[in-house]
Amino acid sequence: MRGLVWLDSAVNDLVRLRDFIRRENPNAASRVASIIKETTQNLIHFPEIGKPVAELLDYRDLFIRFGAGGYIVRYRIQDEVIYMVHLRHYREERI
Repeated sequence: MRGLVWLDSAVNDLVRLRDFIRRENPNAASRVASIIKETTQNLIHFPEIGKPVAELLDYRDLFIRFGAGGYIVRYRIQDEVIYMVHLRHYREERI
């Protein structure tokens, strides 16, 4: 069985993004955090659904649609563990 691990860097990114959204729309902040967490759970069963990152072996980017935009989760697969590495809004600079 695969495991899913959120590294501190990804947790910090999620908190940062949620806090940013919360200033304008607290309900949206809660929804986006839930959608990101729920969607990343799909990686346990379908770990290769994200797009491979050309310059980084074993890393993938998963786009999660939210509203008119979305978020990109960078993760890496190592053995039977999927590590959430970073998270950003799709309009932010690349990770």
